[in-house]
Order: sequence, then C-alpha cells, then structure tokens
Amino acid sequence: MNDSKQENNFSLVNKVAVVTGGGTGIGKAIAQTFANAGALVIVVGRQLETIQAVADETNGRAITCDVTNMQQVEALFNEIINKYGQLDVLVNNAGQSGPVANLSEVNMQAWRECVDVNLFGVIHCLQAAAKIMTQQGSGSIINMSSLMGLQGYPMRSAYSATKFAIIGVTQAIAREVGPYGVRVNAICPGAVSGELMDKVIAKRAVAEKRPASDIIKENYTDVAALRRWVDPIDVAQTALFLASDSSQSITSESIKVDCGRF
Repeated sequence: MNDSKQENNFSLVNKVAVVTGGGTGIGKAIAQTFANAGALVIVVGRQLETIQAVADETNGRAITCDVTNMQQVEALFNEIINKYGQLDVLVNNAGQSGPVANLSEVNMQAWRECVDVNLFGVIHCLQAAAKIMTQQGSGSIINMSSLMGLQGYPMRSAYSATKFAIIGVTQAIAREVGPYGVRVNAICPGAVSGELMDKVIAKRAVAEKRPASDIIKENYTDVAALRRWVDPIDVAQTALFLASDSSQSITSESIKVDCGRF
C-alpha cells in the first residue's frame, strides 16, 4: 500500500489561486488561509484599496475586476495566464446580499442586480476558468452558495434564488469538466458573522420593526446546534480542503458549514 495516499495533503504550494470578493469577510479569510498553505493568491474585487491590503498581507497580487462585466473577467484570466502560466484554484466568492423585503414590496431592479452579481458573476468566471483548466487537465473550482441555496428564506427571495442556482450550476459544470480532471464543488455557509451580515440584520430590523438583538437570537444563533455564528475561518478551512489534493475524489458536492443550523 502506498502510505502517501493515507496522508492528508492540504498544501497549496506552487498553486495559483484566484479568490473573487477577496477583500473582506469570507473572501479575505480564504485568501489568508490559501496563502498560509503556500498558494500564490490573486485577490480580486472592485475596490483596489481593499483588495490590495489583503494582497500585501498574503504576499499575493491584487487585480480589480467587476465580475458582472465579461470583458473584465476575460482580461483578468488572460492576465493571470500570461503572467503565471497556470490556474489551479478558483473561488467564486464575489456576491451581494440582495434586497431584504417581502416579494410584494421588493425593488425589482435590486432583485435583478442581485442576480447579475451572484449568478452571472459566477458564470462569467466559471466560463473563463473552465477553458483554462480543461486545457491544462487539472483544477479545483469552489462556488460560494449558502444555506439559503438549500432552503428558501423569507424576505430574501433574490438571494435564495441565486444561491439555489449556484447548486445546479455546480452540479452541471462538474459533469462537463470532470473528464478533464477539473473538480467543481460548492460551499453552503450558514449565518457568517461579519460586515455583510450586520447589514442584513440592520435591514431586517427596519423592515420587521424589531431590535437587531432579537433577530440575531431567534434567527441566527439560538437556531444553531452549536449556538453560535459561523466564523469566516470555518468557511476558509472548508475551501482549503476542497482546493487541496485531500479532496481529489470529491466533485459536484455542496457542503454545509452552518454550525448545525435548523
């Protein structure tokens, strides 16, 4: 028996990894975790100042890109290949929370904008990365879905719709690129503490005319088996597993990271 097969290998040494939405929250935690595992991390986002700070911290590189713009996405991946000659990992993390309102009252323009970022932004990056990875015969793509991509949530119809779609896209693309040695998986975080969730709760507090503390307790912490928020590093460690050779037989999966929320 080959003993090396029994060893956990979470190393990303000599790997080039792209993390969209890498300047804050989950994306920042993933960039840091990947860099600690040895990867050269390309931190992608719309605000250079934000992503440059993460790139400097991780000895990576910051490249601005609006993922809703296919021309910018193609330029991003062309630049990476021209500079480094390979693309080993893509984390499709860029996204927005979308409108927080009942469907009967929701702003439909905000609904469409959520779809543009959360779904088409992922599709654009998937298309560009799939072309590269299938040609080189290897790669791992990680799409950020959500617990709301497995179960719909009131007042979050736009977000839920996009995250459900990500699950289907993950499964479809995994079958397309699998024969070329490329894996595609999704992560479904529960309620993750941070700036994005703070904004969501603030919107809910206004819409529901209730204290934010009550909403947190009733909807996020007390309904989790572990009675706590998910930390961004929890999601980052799962992403590291899916990016590494330790998950080399895993594709088309959707993994919950939700502290046992029910």
